[in-house]
Amino acid sequence: MTSQQTTVHIPGARLAPDAFAQPDMRSAAAMPGTPHPLGATPGERFGKVGTNFALASEVAEGVTLCLFDEAGAETQIPLRDNDADTWHAFVPGVGPGQAYGYRVSGPWDPARGKRCNPAKLLLDPYARAVRGTVSFGPEVLGHDAADPNAPSTLDSSAYVPRSLVVESSFSWQDESRPRYRYSDTVMYEVHVKGFTMRHPDIPPELRGTYSGLAHEAAIAHLRDLGVTTVELLPVHQNVPESFLPARGLTNYWGYNTLGFFAPHNGYSAAVRDGRDGGQVDEFKAMVDALHRAGLEVVLDVVFNHSCEAGADGPTLCFRGIDNAAYYRLAPGNPRDYYDTTGCGNSLNAGDPIMLELMMDSLRYWLGDMHVDGFRFDLAPTLARQEGGYDKVAAFLDMVSQDPMTSQAKMVAEPWDVGQMDSYDLGRFPPLWREWNGKYRDTMRDFWRSHPVGIGEFADRFAGSADLYATAGRRPTSSVNLITVHDGFTLRDLVSYNEKHNEDNGEDNRDGTSDNKSWNCGAEGLTTDPAILALRARQSRAMLTTLMLSFGVPLLLGGDEMGRTQNGNNNAYCQDNEITWVDWEYADKNLLDFTKQLIEFRRTHPVFRRRRFLAGAEAAELQWFTPHGTPMNGGDWADPSALAIGIYLDGSDDPDQGEDGTLLVDDDFLVLVNAWWEPMAFTLPETRPDAVWQPKIDTHDPGSAAGAGDRRAGDSITVGPRSLAVLSSS
Repeated sequence: MTSQQTTVHIPGARLAPDAFAQPDMRSAAAMPGTPHPLGATPGERFGKVGTNFALASEVAEGVTLCLFDEAGAETQIPLRDNDADTWHAFVPGVGPGQAYGYRVSGPWDPARGKRCNPAKLLLDPYARAVRGTVSFGPEVLGHDAADPNAPSTLDSSAYVPRSLVVESSFSWQDESRPRYRYSDTVMYEVHVKGFTMRHPDIPPELRGTYSGLAHEAAIAHLRDLGVTTVELLPVHQNVPESFLPARGLTNYWGYNTLGFFAPHNGYSAAVRDGRDGGQVDEFKAMVDALHRAGLEVVLDVVFNHSCEAGADGPTLCFRGIDNAAYYRLAPGNPRDYYDTTGCGNSLNAGDPIMLELMMDSLRYWLGDMHVDGFRFDLAPTLARQEGGYDKVAAFLDMVSQDPMTSQAKMVAEPWDVGQMDSYDLGRFPPLWREWNGKYRDTMRDFWRSHPVGIGEFADRFAGSADLYATAGRRPTSSVNLITVHDGFTLRDLVSYNEKHNEDNGEDNRDGTSDNKSWNCGAEGLTTDPAILALRARQSRAMLTTLMLSFGVPLLLGGDEMGRTQNGNNNAYCQDNEITWVDWEYADKNLLDFTKQLIEFRRTHPVFRRRRFLAGAEAAELQWFTPHGTPMNGGDWADPSALAIGIYLDGSDDPDQGEDGTLLVDDDFLVLVNAWWEPMAFTLPETRPDAVWQPKIDTHDPGSAAGAGDRRAGDSITVGPRSLAVLSSS
C-alpha cells in the first residue's frame, strides 16, 4: 500500500454534534505550568489553587486538555507550553475529582509508526484514578474501520473512560511495615475479587473489592495459614480484550493494562457506592490492614504490553500520544508492532518516555501506595532494547540503582514468547528473583512417577544451583511453584489429564495441552473413594515438596482448600464461580495440613537455608539410596530412579539470623518415594547415636505422631508417592 501522511488538527472532522459546543470558560485563565511531575497534580501556584497538567510526547504538534463536568459536557484547554517534549498548563480552580482526558494532534502516518488523531479522547498515562471503562466499537479505533490507512473521524469520548484528578489524605497506620528476608518468605498468589467474592463472613457490599480483602475474615485466613507475602494478580486499571464482551466474558486476570498508576476501579467498594476516585484510599486502606496483620503486599505488574493490542486495536492512551515512544515497532515496518508477548504489542522499555513512566509507576506504588514489591509478567520483554535479552538493559540497570526499587522485592517471570531466548532461566541480575519453571515441570512429572532423573529432582529440591549458584546468587533466587493462576489448580492437577476450556468460547483450543497432570484414574469429578484418597495423597506430597525445598515457595491461593476450576487451565476470562474461591466446600483436612506445613517450615531454619549446600565437603546436605548408602555416580545416573533419602544437618555451619543469632536446628531425614508401590528405606548412618522421630507422613498424616523412635539401620516404609520426614535433636 502507498504511504498516506496526514497532519490532523483539532477539532477534527465529523465529531459528535455537541462535543465542542460548550464555551471554553477556562482557557483564558490557564497559566503556564511545570513539566514535572507528569500527570495531574493538584496544588497552589502563584497564590492560586488548581491543578498542574503535564503530558510527554515527542511527536505531538498540539495537545488539548479536555475537562468534563458531571453531565459529560467537555471544556477544552489547549496546552500552549511545551518544554523538552512535555506539554503542560496550570489550571486554577480545578481540583480533586475533576474528570479529564487529552486530545493529541499531529501526524497520522501508520506506515511510519505515527498515529495521532484528535478525534480520540486519550487517558492520561499518569492518571491516579479512572472513571468508567471502554465500550468497544468503531468509535475507539484510531483508524477508519474500513481503511486502516485513514484516520477515524468518529469521536471516541462517549466510549472511553475518564482520568480523574486525585489528592489523597490517607493516614497510614503501618509505621512498622513487615519486611521478610526471602529465606523467610512464603508467597501467596491471590486475586482480589476471586478470593473474597464468595466469602460468607465478608459483607456482600464488600465482596470482590479491596475492602473485602482488608476485611478481618479475609485477613484471618491469610494470617492463620501462615503465609508472609500476598502477591496480588494485576490491580492496575485494565480493560478486557475487545472480543470478550461479545462472548459475555471479560479479562478476569487483569493482564491487559490501561493505567499503570490507577488501582482498578472494578475492585472498589467505594466506586460501587458512587464515589469515583475512592479506589485510591480504599487500596491504601487494604495495604495498611494487610501490613498491620504482618503481611507484605507484592503486585503482579504488566509492563510488557498494554490493552491497545496490535495495529488493529483501539486507541485509548499510549498509541495516540506517541506511538513510537510507548511501543516497539517492527523493524522495517513500523506500521506493525514487535510482539514478544503474544498480545499484539510490546512496550518500548528502551525509550526515555516509556522508561520514565515505568520507573515513576514503580516508585509511586512503593512510596505513595506502600506496596512492598512487584512480580513482573513476561519480564524478558522489559530487557529487549535491541531485540535480544540483555541483563544490562536500561530498565534492569535503573531498577538496581534506584534507592526505592533496589530495596523492594523484585520477582521476574523469566520468559516471554516467540524468541530464541524466550525461555532461559537464571539470567536476571542478582537483585531479582525468578519464577522457576523447571521446578514446576520437574515436580509435576516426578510425582506422577515420570522418570525425570533423580538428579533433576535433587537439583530442584536443593535450590537449583545449576541455574543460580554460578551467578553468585542464593537458593532464594528461585521462586518455587507447582501451580499458579495460569494453568490447573492443584486439585485439577490431580483430577484431569486434559484441559476443559469449553466455557472460554474457543472450542477448547486455548490453553496449553501439556499440563504434566494425572487424573489418578478418572477424569474430573468422581465418588470413587480410592481415587479421592490418591488425589489427596498426591496433593499432600506436592505441597510438602514445595514447602521443604530450598528457595521461596509460592502457593496459589485456594490450593490449600482444594479449589477447582473444573479442568479449565486458561480461566483468564472467567469472572464467575469457575474462578472464585468456594469457601463453603473448602477441603478442611487439606487446609489444616497446609497450615502445619507452613508452620513446620517457619519453625525449622534448616529448610530455609540462604546458602547452597552442595559439593564433597558440604556435610550439611547428604543424599542416600533407599538402602541407606550414599548416592554414587551410578545411582545418580539411573534414569528410572524415583526414590531418595535426604539428610539435612541442622547444627553444622548454620545460617545467621538478622540479629546475628546462629539458626541452629534439629537434623532431618526426608525420605522421598515417587513409586506407585510402598518403599522400604533403611535409615542411614549420620550423626553418631542419632535417634529419629517421625514428623510428617504425607501418605497417612495421622500416623507420624504415634510412631516410635528409630535409629540408623532401622527400616521404615514410605507409602506410594509419598514423603516421610524424620527429625533428630
